Amino acid sequence: MAAGIAAQSGTGGHFRLRLRTILLLINLVVLVLPLGGIFALRIYESALIRQTESELIAQGAVIASAYQITYASLTQRHEPHGRSDALPDYGNPLRYHALPAPGGGPPEHRRAQLDLADARIDAPVPDALPGGGPADPLAQNIGRELTPMLRGAQTYTLAGIRVVDFRGIVVATTSEDLGGALTNREEVMRALAGEPVSLLRWRGSDTPTMLESLSRGSHVQVVVAQPIVHDGHVLGAVLLVRTPANIKQALLGKRSALLRGALLLLTAVLLLSLLTSLTISRPVQALIEQARRAARGERGAVTPLRRAGTREIHELSETIAAMAATLESRAAYIRDFAAHVSHEFKTPLTSMQGAVELLREHGAGMSETERERFLGMVAADASRLERLVRRLLELARADVLQPRQEVATVAAVVDAVAQRQRELGLAISVDNQAGAARVPVAADILDSILGTLCDNARQHAGPQPQVSIRCRTEPAAKQLVIEFGDNGSGISPGNAAKVFEPFFTTARERGGTGLGLSITRSLLAAYGGGIELLPAERGALFRITLPLVLEPTL
Repeated sequence: MAAGIAAQSGTGGHFRLRLRTILLLINLVVLVLPLGGIFALRIYESALIRQTESELIAQGAVIASAYQITYASLTQRHEPHGRSDALPDYGNPLRYHALPAPGGGPPEHRRAQLDLADARIDAPVPDALPGGGPADPLAQNIGRELTPMLRGAQTYTLAGIRVVDFRGIVVATTSEDLGGALTNREEVMRALAGEPVSLLRWRGSDTPTMLESLSRGSHVQVVVAQPIVHDGHVLGAVLLVRTPANIKQALLGKRSALLRGALLLLTAVLLLSLLTSLTISRPVQALIEQARRAARGERGAVTPLRRAGTREIHELSETIAAMAATLESRAAYIRDFAAHVSHEFKTPLTSMQGAVELLREHGAGMSETERERFLGMVAADASRLERLVRRLLELARADVLQPRQEVATVAAVVDAVAQRQRELGLAISVDNQAGAARVPVAADILDSILGTLCDNARQHAGPQPQVSIRCRTEPAAKQLVIEFGDNGSGISPGNAAKVFEPFFTTARERGGTGLGLSITRSLLAAYGGGIELLPAERGALFRITLPLVLEPTL
């Protein structure tokens, strides 16, 4: 579990966002900012319309109440028109009944319900019909009483107000359509049936400004029709029309808040830019600078970035640093290898060149014995060069070896090597505790590895070399261990650290090339194994490890 969390958090346990996460966040913010602005604009438009509707509803309720009070006052004074409060059939029958509140209580108070997002927008407000017939005399008297109040209220509310009698004839108005009929309007006819109505109508052909053209809210008018109800009859209706505040007016009215919002957005953009710079631009620029320094030949220039920003850049930095270290190591290896090769080749070549020059200049005066000695020197040096070339080719093949999909039985290979070496005069004892263990190594490769160790023992262990091979398994580590020891004088501490280096040998005069153990280590590494020199009381002790081929369990 801890390893999984560390893997998700990034190398070293430090939490780093992924590059795609940062880019996704930036894109989302870029997308949300304009969409959020549009969404906020639509919400604000609807809020402005509902605010206008609420104000018109309140005004309509006040005017309707004033109409009812005036109606009651005129009928109680027995105006000379023959009307009185004893007229039970005055007005239209109330045909609309509001739904009761949840729980069976009285109907809820009328609330603003218009929403620009889903409300229907009707045609522009039609003109009043001329000659709709004479208005009701009582309604005319009430209208004359209310007209001064309507005109005074318009100065503050900016709403167009009309009061109609129960037949739809205008009896009080803030415009010039007194006596006109409004029976051509849906909201008037519904209100004369007793239904409160709120709806939106297009403003007409007004040309909006640039800011107003951003929304539909600047092209509509809010229309509210409030029925005047008394004793179960509709006496008339109040019609109010007003254009809601447009975007330009809203922006000017909220300029301080909008300025703060603009500063907030600017801050968000700056923070996103800073985040991009810290997490992407700067680390990439640091990688580029390291690559330039490495290209100029500076060693150790490429190192993992301390502040990588994102997981991908952190992994890229570590990978590039590891690659640079590998390339530097390979370059150093090639440089040292070339120096060793030139040194190893220079000695026999110099000897051969000297012998040839002596034979060319003084061969005629030499005795047969002297000529044979010099020719033997040339032959020996040529043989040494041939061995060096062959071992160098073997080392090159071992370094680039592609493991074959083969399996070797350890006991069979060890027994074959022991039998062959005994025939060559080498005393070998075998202790096989691995049973029938198998390793994923080609049999000839394992045979070559053990043969090289036997050859080294024959060269370095003295006049009567003895070798012991002990095989065992380590099930917990899922590996095979081969311990190879001899009875020689061992390897000094000063030479122990160099035995696996190419061309290091203490038996150069006996034909040693110093490449055997290097080839052995490269072969084992190709198959996932290894070799190391262990401390021993007597002789040299090598420990070889190879992965085991596990048998399937039933």
